[in-house]
Amino acid sequence: MDTNASTGQTTHSGADPLDQLDDAVAAAAFRHLVRHLRHRHDAQNIDLMGLAGFCRNCLADWIIEAGAPLDKAAAREAIHGLPADEWKARYQSPATPEQLARMDESMKRNPR
Repeated sequence: MDTNASTGQTTHSGADPLDQLDDAVAAAAFRHLVRHLRHRHDAQNIDLMGLAGFCRNCLADWIIEAGAPLDKAAAREAIHGLPADEWKARYQSPATPEQLARMDESMKRNPR
């Protein structure tokens, strides 16, 4: 899979600046993001979904889509830093109706 494939976001020149990033630079930034999320376990997945329309589990899905030879459980462990069930037991709080509603509205804004 081409990790530099355009998602349609372009500048006035018509090019997506992400396509100009070296893959090693993009990979380093991705790892930094994942490690930041591992540290900030107080940032709940439901809140990430409500604000940005993605969460740790989405990142795990995306690395599989990008060609990582992992199953869903292994991909989630790679992102969470420990098995997803263990992460949930340690850090995940039950979602409130407000969080679920915010997530639903946010997901409507994601590209299809």
